[in-house]
Amino acid sequence: MSVLTTHSFTAACRENNALSPELVTAFRTKIYMYFRAHPRPMPWRETNDPYRILVSEIMLQQTQVERVKNKYAEFLNVYPTVFELAASPLSDVLQAWQGLGYNRRAIFLKRCSEAIVTCYGGKFPRSVAELQSLPGIGPYTSRAVAAFAFGIAEPLIETNIRTVYIHYFFHGCAVIDDREIMPLIAATLDRENPREWYYALMDYGGMLKQTGPNPGRRSRHHAQQSRFEGSNRQLRSRILREVLEHAGMTLKKLQSVVSALPEAVERNLAALQREGFLVKRSRGYYIADSTETNRE
Repeated sequence: MSVLTTHSFTAACRENNALSPELVTAFRTKIYMYFRAHPRPMPWRETNDPYRILVSEIMLQQTQVERVKNKYAEFLNVYPTVFELAASPLSDVLQAWQGLGYNRRAIFLKRCSEAIVTCYGGKFPRSVAELQSLPGIGPYTSRAVAAFAFGIAEPLIETNIRTVYIHYFFHGCAVIDDREIMPLIAATLDRENPREWYYALMDYGGMLKQTGPNPGRRSRHHAQQSRFEGSNRQLRSRILREVLEHAGMTLKKLQSVVSALPEAVERNLAALQREGFLVKRSRGYYIADSTETNRE
């Protein structure tokens, strides 16, 4: 295939119901050429340490790369290994996490570290199935850690990878399901070097979003991130921050300082207790310790 266009990739895919070796080679070559011509240094790409890769993957969920870079270094200075993170009080972990948002991720990372220390002696499991059995680790994160830390080649999909495949293989199509994309990811996967291949795809997808209309909007799974200002997420964050800074705050005090409807504060306090963030002792609220968190 001498000239590569979105039309030619889409047509070849539809006509053959499979990708020829020539098409796979052409596709990989195009992605790798861009990747090697436009390197994007990132600290988590310079390590094979599964713990550091896991921290980066959890941080990068729903958070821009530039925000993560500084926080990643700060967090690892405090918790350089899975052992330090597992042994730390949840309140300290949440304090170190402040500024990244989506605090539930901090609890998942903390629980995950505890499981790795308790069940695996601090040594990361290598298989996708074992990784996915860890608290809060789903299909994408388990496969990402396996690929980036251990070179295990399994098909995985995230927003930028999805964007690349929709752009090249679904020209003129709308409402594309991930089930249609995953066979193409498997067919084009560089099984000799999944780590570099997935980084290349992610960077190429990021470029597509910056240089034109986002192809990912044609995905069935595309969702706009909700506005933070004035949202319930912001209220949860305020409640959590107040309890972090002033342990033992009462419901009445919280209602007075977070500037929200009393019923909204009560509803969120109940949710934060269910999710393992907070415990109530007497009339006051506190960050849950590890024992109380694991009891959830």
